[in-house]
Amino acid sequence: MKIGAMELVVIFIVALLVIGPDKLPQYARKFGAALREFRKASSGMTKEIRESVIDPLEEAQKPLREAMEPLEDIGRGLKGDLNAVEKDLKNIGKAKPQEKKPAAAGEAAPAEEKTDAPAAETPATASEPVPAEEPAAESAEDKGGESA
Repeated sequence: MKIGAMELVVIFIVALLVIGPDKLPQYARKFGAALREFRKASSGMTKEIRESVIDPLEEAQKPLREAMEPLEDIGRGLKGDLNAVEKDLKNIGKAKPQEKKPAAAGEAAPAEEKTDAPAAETPATASEPVPAEEPAAESAEDKGGESA
């Protein structure tokens, strides 16, 4: 609760009427001295409470906080790993937007098509025979055909 300017004016007028104009300065001095003593006592109590209660509690908490830091780091790491696993589980079975249908048998797949997936054989490419030495033979024929 705060006392505003209007409240102070009302208090002053009531004190002036009750105490009188001749005794008002004496009571104001007494009130000021009492207020100073109250502030001094309250600051002393605050200091004593801080020294006897708050500081020892903070000192007792310090080793506990230091012991908790590695556990919090482990918890953050686990949380990140769990988020990654959850994301991977959500993406299981979803087709990637860049994937296209595999080429039918006998059709050549476009050379410029690239995917983000690792270079593993797909079922369509695994069934096609891979000639081992045909590229070398073709290059020799190409050289001979160009010179003739």
